[in-house]
Amino acid sequence: MMFEGSMVALVTPFKDGKVDEEGLKALVDFHVEAGTAVIVPCGTTGESATLTHEEHDLVISLVVKHADKRVKVLAGAGSNATAEAIRLNKFCESVGADGTLHITPYYNKPPQQGLLEHFKAIAASSDVPIILYNVPGRTAVNMTAETTIELSKIKNIVGVKEASGDVNQIDEIIKGTADDFSVISGDDELTYELYCKGACGVISVTANVVPAKCAEQFKAIKSGDTKRAQEIHEELLALHKIMFVETSPIPVKAALAMMGRIEEEYRLPLVNMTQGNREKLKAVLTNMGLIS
Repeated sequence: MMFEGSMVALVTPFKDGKVDEEGLKALVDFHVEAGTAVIVPCGTTGESATLTHEEHDLVISLVVKHADKRVKVLAGAGSNATAEAIRLNKFCESVGADGTLHITPYYNKPPQQGLLEHFKAIAASSDVPIILYNVPGRTAVNMTAETTIELSKIKNIVGVKEASGDVNQIDEIIKGTADDFSVISGDDELTYELYCKGACGVISVTANVVPAKCAEQFKAIKSGDTKRAQEIHEELLALHKIMFVETSPIPVKAALAMMGRIEEEYRLPLVNMTQGNREKLKAVLTNMGLIS
């Protein structure tokens, strides 16, 4: 498969209101050293919604350049406007991204035929491999298994990040698509269950914090050691849960700041964690030995 394993939905570090370029490079190195298979910049966790077009292009090009083929880069290029998604798709291809991630159009709530035409148009715009992204909790539209299976027949649509939370729907996609089509978990808490059903990887928020452990879990599944994979799931469950105690990426950026990896800086309308949840996060990180 073109994309498999532990893939990180990378945060975008900010410093004094701007993209922290040195901090971003350091995060790329952190993931290369930890065994992350694919870096995914400019997704939801990367706060793409508040990046300017120039910043979006900057983050993608910087990550691709600094990764320098040491790890694959799946660049976030989605939009609720098809023409904008095509522009982003072409840009990501031009700077050497290994593939692009495209969210279902948000807010305008297209019907299934609209989703088909949207993704067909993007796929026709370039040869770069495309991963679809279904997350109805963010977009207010669910891409059905039938639609995903139909899109999987297009040559350069090579996978889907599924974050619908509907295990039956995801199982239907796994069974209804070719063996080389990547069905990827988009929900850390469900990843172990989806691995057991045949998912080939995860695009993970938690992997920002414990990339080596997430990579180890996939390796265990790949080698047939489901017992170890389940043990890791149980080890990480509290961390998975706390990563979504408030809107992501608020908790994961707070965690990385506590670990000394980034500045804790967000863009409005996102704000700092509430004090109560901050204490809960500290407790989880302390229990796991990630901070003292």
